[in-house]
Amino acid sequence: MGKEEKAIVLAVDDTVTNIEVVKGVLSGEYLVQAALNGETALKIIEKKKPDLILLDIMMPGLDGYDVCRILKTSEHTKDIPIIFLTAKSQEEDETKGLSLGAVDYIIKPISPPILKARVKTHLLLKSFRDQLARQNEILEEKIQDRTKQLNNLQDVTIVAMGALAESRDPETGNHIRRTQAYVKTLAKALAKTPKYQAVLQPDIITAMYKSAPLHDIGKVGISDDILFKPGRLTEEEFEEMKKHTVYGRDAIAAAERALGVADNFLIFAKEIAYSHQEKWDGSGYPLGLSGEDIPLSARIMALSDVYDALISKRVYKPAFSHEKAKNIICEGRGSHFEPLLVDTFLTIAEDFKNIANQHKD
Repeated sequence: MGKEEKAIVLAVDDTVTNIEVVKGVLSGEYLVQAALNGETALKIIEKKKPDLILLDIMMPGLDGYDVCRILKTSEHTKDIPIIFLTAKSQEEDETKGLSLGAVDYIIKPISPPILKARVKTHLLLKSFRDQLARQNEILEEKIQDRTKQLNNLQDVTIVAMGALAESRDPETGNHIRRTQAYVKTLAKALAKTPKYQAVLQPDIITAMYKSAPLHDIGKVGISDDILFKPGRLTEEEFEEMKKHTVYGRDAIAAAERALGVADNFLIFAKEIAYSHQEKWDGSGYPLGLSGEDIPLSARIMALSDVYDALISKRVYKPAFSHEKAKNIICEGRGSHFEPLLVDTFLTIAEDFKNIANQHKD
């Protein structure tokens, strides 16, 4: 309400004399509306909500209790303060009225000072509640805006960290963007299978998608002479290269400790960085994990990473076609990759192809 607006008080009573008494007491400070029965009161309230209702109990048709019950069960009207103004003076009557949600109970005959004081008090309380509700709405909006900003900052930071790793391996080009999209696409398809329907909820898929760019973050710890070697690595060099999984896990774990929270995306980032080189049959590294001992996030990343490596040019190989990459992944079913992941991949292989074309090097 603006400063010049009067609060609206609706008086509901089947006796005209009682309405006139209320108007005489309150009309100097408030805009007093009147209804001679419950049905009329509800129609008035539907058109424009009053700020407070003075409600008689004993009326023909809908009595005061019925009107109160209807108003308090409606989302639109439940916040309107109701004061019963009645000749019913028994304690059980007052108890019933208050239990229905009324804020006060005044017994007739009306005492003008008491009526004024009670109406003023409850309008003031309603004003405070409304202000608090508005402040809470503003606070909630600010929290949502801040959360959005933090999420955006988180996304930018993750991509920047992934780009740092990518800069240490320039042949990968758009590898980060492609593998991130592959992970999301494969996870969403897996979520439709009975085995993973309950596990791969939307928030989990989002966290995996966000963490995917960090899968090779550990490469920042590998020396240039190994990382940029134009030919195949020696056995000793390959053993050193394998350590990028450990370096990546440790770097993310350090960030996690600094934050003091175990956020989903950091948990998945650690899993992916550490275990995306594991293989379903246990022949991978760094731990030689097999089967479902390999975290699901890492299994999804492994297939995505291998597909992209196959379709990309490397110093030791040309870029393979989509069909050849698909066939090689099929050959790895049950050895390199979980069978269900390969089966699911085959249903969405064209999506992988489209992602690869969209983010060509």
